[in-house]
Amino acid sequence: MLMIGVFGCTLQVRQDKIICLPQKMTMYNQTILLPNKTAVQPDVHEMMGRKTNLDFQQYSFINQMCYEKALHWYAKYFPYLVLIHTLIFMVCSNFWFKFPGSSSKIEHFISILGKCFDSPWTTRALSEVSGENPEEKDIKKSRAILNVSVEGNLDNLEKTQSLKSIPEKIVVDKPTASALDKKEGEQAKALFEKVKKFRLHVEEGDILYVMYVRQTVLKVFKFLLIIAYNSALVSEVQITVKCSVDIQDMTGYKHFSCNHTMAHLFSKLSYCYLCFVAVYGFTCLYTSYWLFYRSLKEYSFEYVRQETGIDDIPDVKNDFAFMLHMIDQYDPLYSKRFAVFLSEVSENKLKQLNLNHEWTPEKLRQRLLTNHNDRLELQLFMLSGLPDTIFEVTELQSLKLEIINNVTIPASIAQLENLQELSLYQCCLKIHTTATSFLKEKLKVLRVKFDDSRELPHWLYHLRNLEELYLIGSLSPDASKNVGLESLRELKHLKTLSLKSNFTKIPQSIVDVSSHLQRLYIYNDGTKLVMLNNLKKMVNLTELELVHCDLERIPHAVFSLTNLQELDLKENNLRSIEEIVSCQHLHKLTCLKLWHNSICYIPEHIKKLGSLERLYFSHNKIEILSPHLFLCNKLRYLDLSNNDIRFIPPEIGVLQSLQYFSVTCNKIENLPDELFFCKKLKTLKLGKNMLSLLSPKISYLVLLTHLELKGNHFELLPPELRFCRALKRGGLVVEDVLFETLPSDIRDKMKAE
Repeated sequence: MLMIGVFGCTLQVRQDKIICLPQKMTMYNQTILLPNKTAVQPDVHEMMGRKTNLDFQQYSFINQMCYEKALHWYAKYFPYLVLIHTLIFMVCSNFWFKFPGSSSKIEHFISILGKCFDSPWTTRALSEVSGENPEEKDIKKSRAILNVSVEGNLDNLEKTQSLKSIPEKIVVDKPTASALDKKEGEQAKALFEKVKKFRLHVEEGDILYVMYVRQTVLKVFKFLLIIAYNSALVSEVQITVKCSVDIQDMTGYKHFSCNHTMAHLFSKLSYCYLCFVAVYGFTCLYTSYWLFYRSLKEYSFEYVRQETGIDDIPDVKNDFAFMLHMIDQYDPLYSKRFAVFLSEVSENKLKQLNLNHEWTPEKLRQRLLTNHNDRLELQLFMLSGLPDTIFEVTELQSLKLEIINNVTIPASIAQLENLQELSLYQCCLKIHTTATSFLKEKLKVLRVKFDDSRELPHWLYHLRNLEELYLIGSLSPDASKNVGLESLRELKHLKTLSLKSNFTKIPQSIVDVSSHLQRLYIYNDGTKLVMLNNLKKMVNLTELELVHCDLERIPHAVFSLTNLQELDLKENNLRSIEEIVSCQHLHKLTCLKLWHNSICYIPEHIKKLGSLERLYFSHNKIEILSPHLFLCNKLRYLDLSNNDIRFIPPEIGVLQSLQYFSVTCNKIENLPDELFFCKKLKTLKLGKNMLSLLSPKISYLVLLTHLELKGNHFELLPPELRFCRALKRGGLVVEDVLFETLPSDIRDKMKAE
């Protein structure tokens, strides 16, 4: 259509548009006067051609006047109309490619679509869901071709040839294109991010759909208009045109007969133009039917989900849906391959592949450390998933996973034959059935940190060989809902249970393991623990910790635990401990921790705890030390730091087994000489007090390895420190200026060793 318009306009410019001649007039007694001759009568019998005596300028004037007055407007402007209509069609069809609000979306979509179509990950993902990888497909295809060729040639084989040699001669080379390399994996990962952002941006509006509908409607309207008026006016393009103009006074003639030189060509071009417009118009009508027959603002990947087996591909809407409908008109394969990058399952598989590339077995082995349980431990923090390469590190004994959203433990965990310890801190976990069976048999220690009790893995209640269980999270939101744990009855070998939560009473489920539970640690968040009667049933407990439980008294249920060896009541609200006398029935109690409370004094009943070896009274409000405290003559560890103590009784000399003694951050002014009779002391902490003199009897402490004096009022150190041969400069915590007061030989000896 554009060529027709341009061609017609070119002809209009380059050639004469119309040629006119005066019409023949009837002559009566007309004579013709010839110059310098006599008048003669015209010979009506000889007609050799009519002469008009009109010059060139007069003919040009006549042609122009008749073109303007007599020629039909359609015949005059036909090429220009064709050109204008074609340009309007072109603008309508291409405007959305140039408009900033739509062109950027289209260009971005085409760019992403091409990358998704060509991405190696697309082929791999579609192959995996079909149950075979690309390499297997190629091998099967090659084998099929070879089998056909072998069967076809069996009849042509020589009789002497051994059929057993045929398969040996047919060698199928495994293709070199295997798993994605690291670069391709990163490119596919970037594509997933681009598709997510593009979808989020494009699904917000429908500007592309609206623009396309409007331009299609405009084109249909133009098509109907052109067909209507062109069909009616095409007959006005005639070769001969009668012209009557009142120019007789200038030319001597009034009526003319004109020839439209382009009429024949324009007539043919107009019919041809109508045919082109009809074809284009029917295309527009089909487009409008396609637009309004169904909603193009919604797109379903149902057929892709059925064909590929990727069930989580989401349906899309608005401009995103419209562009996918458009691309389906070109080739549905593009949408199918593009859909791979909308699937979270596909993205997770890619992340897993990238993880395996990043975390090789060698790199994982470099991160192995020995934990406090003397096990080889691997700690992974904030990864996108769990690398499959972990299961190749067969020497692994402890696996610690922190803040990993998508943890899938497959059956291949059975390769970790030495695995005994598993820690899951705020991880979203999925586990294979076979892996569960493996953990039931192998796992000894399990640590789980969670935000909601519903996040607790259900399989933990069936780990029959589990020995230690540590749970951190909210198990009882309020006093009316104290059941946060299911029955632990199947945990027949459980010896250690640690619960860091917000209980108001001891859960009943703990009683299920009371017959074999030896260590119970409860860390509350300050919630008052009011009901402790269930403790009485745990007669085999050897260690009990009730930390931050807002206890005001030592629970009476504790005194029934005759096998108890260690009791920790840290960070409670204890003020008086008169009931400590009942602890005399706990004959196996060797460690008592009453630190970080509000205890003001130590009752004299403390002397009845003759089995105590370690005693913690730090971070309290004790002012006076009772001499009866030092009648616990088995004490090896005594911590009285961070109190308000001013005086140490001389009875401290009774503690001949004392190895650790701390009174830092108190108000002590003098030290009794009896302190230095505790000759087994290895650690003596006297820092941040009001001491001004250190007795020369410090020389009695020959086993001393750590002496803290910093933060006092000493002016010099006694030279008798030379006899503390085990004390080195690193173990002497004192100001540098004060250290310089020692004799140089003592300083050199401490520094040298």
